[in-house]
Amino acid sequence: MLVEDDAYLREGLLDLLSREGYLPDAAADLAEAREKLKQASYRLAILDVMLPDGTGVQLCEQMRQQGDDTPILMLTACDEEFQIVRGLDAGADDYVTKPFKLQELLSRVRALLRRGGGTVMGSGGIVIDRSHMTVSKDGETLFVTPTEFQILSLLLSAKGNTVTRAMLLEKIWDADGNFIDDNTLSVHISRLREKIGAAHIVTVRGFGYRWEA
Repeated sequence: MLVEDDAYLREGLLDLLSREGYLPDAAADLAEAREKLKQASYRLAILDVMLPDGTGVQLCEQMRQQGDDTPILMLTACDEEFQIVRGLDAGADDYVTKPFKLQELLSRVRALLRRGGGTVMGSGGIVIDRSHMTVSKDGETLFVTPTEFQILSLLLSAKGNTVTRAMLLEKIWDADGNFIDDNTLSVHISRLREKIGAAHIVTVRGFGYRWEA
């Protein structure tokens, strides 16, 4: 999850992370970020310090108080020591000072993801390992395509909430880095159901899909 109020920077980072193979989600302020945290789990949080309705430090503190051990990377517009110390004292794992080099940011992201692990257990005996891009069912490894893996990751992360088709189409790229269209999404969903069991992916008509036990 990326929390950044600067629209230009936010969109640029979303594009960068997507092209690196991640599934980024974004919020423009604290209120939006808090709502997203109620609906999904994340492997990493990138938090801007200064936000319209508070600070990333406040969100970091809240996450840690609630027992959320998601790795947190802080973005700060200044290199003043007290800002850095505040973030680290609140429970942040690392920080990057603006302006930063894109490759430096990606290096910090990779390091925190390695530290944070990558296995997510889904109901119905489905386990996805996002570090190794593998899926298993009842202990048996399943072959899924990269696009199917992205779909499954989004559905499991939603914790039983419905994921809209629009969200899936926005977040998912094919193996060549191109957006998939609506018809192609339906084909991927159908193939994924054949592999993991049709009952796990429920269609919410006119809206999207929901993971079911």
